[in-house]
Amino acid sequence: MEVMTVLHMNKGTGETSYAKNSTLQSKIISVAKPFVEEAILEVLCSNIPESLGIADLGCSSGPNTLSVISEVIDIVHAKCVNMRRLSPEIRVYLNDLPGNDFNNIFMSLPEFHKKLKVDKGAGFGPCFVSGMPGSFYGRLFPRKSLHFVHSSSSLHWLSQVPSGLDGKAGPTLNKGKLYISKTSPECVARAYADQFKRDFVLYLESRSAEMVTGGRMVLSLMGRISNDPSAESAFLWELLSLVLMAMASKGLVEETKVDSFNAPYYAPSTEELKSEITREGSFTIDYLETFEASWDYFGCGEEYVPFSGERVAKMVRAVVESMLESHFGGGILVVMDELFRRYAEMVDDHLSKNRAKNILVVVSLTRREAPQSL
Repeated sequence: MEVMTVLHMNKGTGETSYAKNSTLQSKIISVAKPFVEEAILEVLCSNIPESLGIADLGCSSGPNTLSVISEVIDIVHAKCVNMRRLSPEIRVYLNDLPGNDFNNIFMSLPEFHKKLKVDKGAGFGPCFVSGMPGSFYGRLFPRKSLHFVHSSSSLHWLSQVPSGLDGKAGPTLNKGKLYISKTSPECVARAYADQFKRDFVLYLESRSAEMVTGGRMVLSLMGRISNDPSAESAFLWELLSLVLMAMASKGLVEETKVDSFNAPYYAPSTEELKSEITREGSFTIDYLETFEASWDYFGCGEEYVPFSGERVAKMVRAVVESMLESHFGGGILVVMDELFRRYAEMVDDHLSKNRAKNILVVVSLTRREAPQSL
């Protein structure tokens, strides 16, 4: 699977689009909001730069994309008003893979800029918004051009499927499964963990070069508290594996295709995150906290949003449909509705007996001062 060209959320604004089925991701953004506010205020506390560089990595499309940027701009504006200072010009870079629905974002920009002028008035500096297609597992921006980096619901996606799992160079190692399962061989979990470590270190090295000293970065991603990689968020993939294998038994999809599909996804433990951040060495950890995101609700304080099997199925479909189509071929489109109808039923059955949950990890980092060259 060529993740760079295949991975993207469902486009448009239809019933199966990501724009219509990203409530969970919106709640994740809300949970991270206090960390974002603290980070922005820290960036501005010592000196307000003339030009403030902000990047949202893995921005996707739909209502969540510009909501994050709007929040950041509100924080900057309020701080400048409080200090009786003109706000800096703001450079906003929206990044995602080339297949992302950037057109949807660009279509909404005129209204976004119009609202800024109305809400902020003449004292607000210019805001320049641009798209930056490409993988964040590598350099995207000039050196020392960014003051704040945000990434939400993105870093659990890998740059590639771990090598050796697809059966092309040997036996299929993870038969009947799409991700790490209780029944997966140990080498499968190890391959996923190693791929995540390589990707995450490359991500940190790339941002280290692009950020100013003292710049801040807030990351929120699916993770886990348990040392068991098949725990917590792996249930989403486990149930989808069961549905596909049931359909394969009836000849609706090819079983060999199920055996060779491996999701480019990894939910790291908090210890793995801490270890790799420390090992790479460019950032200090200001905060690292975990939050529970249950399937049957997503709780933040007193607020709860009920999740039915159908709702979970739509959410998962909006995220994985492009990968399924690429791997199984166009023929799967004929049975895609049936696949996710069955998936919704299986999720409902699972939720009637279990309180399944995801673990959200929020990490706030500061770019260290680079060591003096000898």
